[in-house]
Amino acid sequence: LEKAFVDLATSCQAVICCRVTPKQKALIVQLVKKHRKAITLAIGDGANDVNMIKTADIGVGISGLEGMQAVQCSDYALAQFSYLQRLLLVHGRWAYLRVCKFLRCFFYKTFAGLMAQVWFAFHSGFTAQPLYDGWFLALYNIFYTAYPVLSVGLLEQDVSAKKSLEFPELYVIGQ
Repeated sequence: LEKAFVDLATSCQAVICCRVTPKQKALIVQLVKKHRKAITLAIGDGANDVNMIKTADIGVGISGLEGMQAVQCSDYALAQFSYLQRLLLVHGRWAYLRVCKFLRCFFYKTFAGLMAQVWFAFHSGFTAQPLYDGWFLALYNIFYTAYPVLSVGLLEQDVSAKKSLEFPELYVIGQ
């Protein structure tokens, strides 16, 4: 019965559950996580949504008339529901792309340093002699390679915020 409910709910374009207890809200999120193996996002604005927000992988709390309980237990806090579109379509997309590029640069930098060590070991007869002193590697990682990688990770924007909101299909690559 659970799987049938999840199959039906995920085949719909939108699902609205009304007159649902806080425990049932959390169970719905749990069912989707269990049967679809999906990353879940829960949005709530009051104390009755706290269990659901805590159960989800990503929780968004909206401050409002019902209090601040949902905001206090959430991963992201919004002042208004209308800010959710910008959070997901702009900042969520940028964060995904930044992390991908950051990791790609980080692995490239690490692999390049490793290959230099491997070639040196091959040519030195695999002695225990290091190619670089420890302090040089530390300074190389801190000063020379940290800035480009962090700047890409923090500042990268492939399209403007306006275009991200205008074309929501751009969000698909991160799903």
